[in-house]
Amino acid sequence: MISDVRTKGSLIEVYDSNSKRVSYMSTGKKELVGITSNFFVIINGSLIEVYDERCKRISYMSASNKIVRGAAGNTFTVKNGSLIETYDDKCKRVSYKSA
Repeated sequence: MISDVRTKGSLIEVYDSNSKRVSYMSTGKKELVGITSNFFVIINGSLIEVYDERCKRISYMSASNKIVRGAAGNTFTVKNGSLIETYDDKCKRVSYKSA
């Protein structure tokens, strides 16, 4: 279970509920944009990527025209033009509404 994800120098570090670092990965050109207890969301160039607590990529999708608004529970939210879209950790759209 993820309690925090931090960008520290050239690393993205994942911490558990005991504040123990459980995994890490290089930041490269990655930007951390959302965290839940089960996954975190990264913008990596032209991709939105979802990672688990071990920094293993779960899924990805194009970031074209999309702005990640946040992550909560088992989903993350994206503004895509005039739509607000909700995606699960597999980058499958589960709902949408007009912005």
